[in-house]
Amino acid sequence: MTAHDPSDRARADSSRSSGLPLSRLCGDDPTMLATLSRARLLIDRQLPILILGETGTGKEYLARALHDYSHRRQAAMVSVNCGSIPENLIESELFGYARGAFSGALSTGMKGKVVLAHRGTLFLDEIGDMPAAQQTRLLRVLSEREVTPIGSAEPIAVDLQLICATHQNIESHVEAGTFREDLYYRIAVGIVNLPPVRERQDRAWLLQSILESEAPGMTLDANVDSEAREILLHCTWPGNLRQMRAAIQYACAVRTGELIRAGDLPANVQPGKGVGVRIGLSHSARHADAPRIPVAPPSERDNILRALSASRWNISAASRELGICRASLYRKLRRFRIPHVRDLGSDMLMADHG
Repeated sequence: MTAHDPSDRARADSSRSSGLPLSRLCGDDPTMLATLSRARLLIDRQLPILILGETGTGKEYLARALHDYSHRRQAAMVSVNCGSIPENLIESELFGYARGAFSGALSTGMKGKVVLAHRGTLFLDEIGDMPAAQQTRLLRVLSEREVTPIGSAEPIAVDLQLICATHQNIESHVEAGTFREDLYYRIAVGIVNLPPVRERQDRAWLLQSILESEAPGMTLDANVDSEAREILLHCTWPGNLRQMRAAIQYACAVRTGELIRAGDLPANVQPGKGVGVRIGLSHSARHADAPRIPVAPPSERDNILRALSASRWNISAASRELGICRASLYRKLRRFRIPHVRDLGSDMLMADHG
């Protein structure tokens, strides 16, 4: 088998993790505390881990924290977003290729992400988007603990910790035949579920942590007025931590003094103005004429339509707002049968949405 050369470590070091420690991923939320306790046990035993959770719940933060906690923390954590790499490139990105393997290949060949993660951690984000052919190759890598680059006849031994993540219901993909059942059981030895922000009891701690990182010295109690604090604490946060951080960044940028007021918050967390509809607010925080009707969290299709509308159907801008790549957004458009604005006018689409 081919030995690893010193350049492997040099290239891998550029991907060193710089995430938060596990102890900084939650406050006193019992569900999150139990989740982190289980995750520690799994990484201690070097078992493959599958992190499940809605978009923006902190799956990559957790993966990085687990790597930094693990026995492999001195090596690299190599991250791959399976949904952001074009299907015709993902095989070479993951498994690498030999010199002269195909037209246009680098003359030196290329080490794939699997090889670069040797003795470290390989993090496969959005594993549910991995094409079927690469699922088969990944299964072989995990089974044989070796990888054969494209165009090479000689396998390379690899030793790595695997962490995968997805916001999708991957079991339904298995049932539909779009995700290999044997690969699912290989990567899902330890399943970790991250709760959405709306179900966490430590929202004040999360807000304070984000505020500290964006504006050192500011606190939720001293620098956010009571109405703005009430809005932030009771927002449904469909975009989870990603949306929460964006809201704090926006408010810190537009405030005119040391105090963040309700008017400084972005429209998408204001009552009745965006996807972050407030729930369970006290009477004093409501508008006097606002209807007191419980509002269910919006569906994924609703959020996609709103993001598209807000970005004037700019796919790149909408995918950034949703926290997914363009390829994933196009797949969701097909899945939810949302025609592109080039095919139907946005007014017609929004009328259908309403």
